[in-house]
Amino acid sequence: MALHLPSSFLRTASSTFATASPRSLLASRAVSHRTIGLGHARLFSASAAAMGVHSKVFFEVTWQPLKGDSKPTGRINMTLYDDTPMTSENFRQLCTGDPGFGYKDSHFHRVIDGFMIQGGDFTRHNGTGGKSIYGERFQDENFKHKHTRPGLLSMANAGKNTNGSQFFITTVPLHYLDNRHVVFGEIADQESMDTVQEISKKGKRQDGKILDGKFVISNCGQIKEKKEDK
Repeated sequence: MALHLPSSFLRTASSTFATASPRSLLASRAVSHRTIGLGHARLFSASAAAMGVHSKVFFEVTWQPLKGDSKPTGRINMTLYDDTPMTSENFRQLCTGDPGFGYKDSHFHRVIDGFMIQGGDFTRHNGTGGKSIYGERFQDENFKHKHTRPGLLSMANAGKNTNGSQFFITTVPLHYLDNRHVVFGEIADQESMDTVQEISKKGKRQDGKILDGKFVISNCGQIKEKKEDK
């Protein structure tokens, strides 16, 4: 189902990506309430090589209602692409918390059923914050991968070269975001995709807000690959 979002949706956050057409996407950047520069983000170093090819990371997600007890939603396992090493390393370290900050205890602040789920704002928790391991913002690495199907990891941004920590997971193909947002990974298994879909189903509002609670990343990290016995 195609979603036609109001222009006000596009101006609610400094990190945004979403409308139902390329024209409205471009308009959103023109009317953004503030411009975020790249700043002095340091260039990617050889440290990313240590992450290994196709590193895997995970989120454990908990539903925290406004009233009542929290309950586990499920786990999301993700595979990070090795041909987007700078972007993948940023996401990996924000999962492990190695820089001293990261995704743990942040929540999915924008959820729209039949579209995507968005998170990664661990500084302001409302879609206007977040930062990368390289500085406040870093450049678009490449656009090798396209938004061709559900279950893809892509960077939310406020325009060219404004990647920070905010990301989204597709629940449908989103071709009009190609060459504007860096796709850097994918959901690793069906059980994880089921968790994404469960989160997505709570997103009934066009502004992506969930009013009766929030989905929190209660734990996250890197999945250590088991070494095969020789």
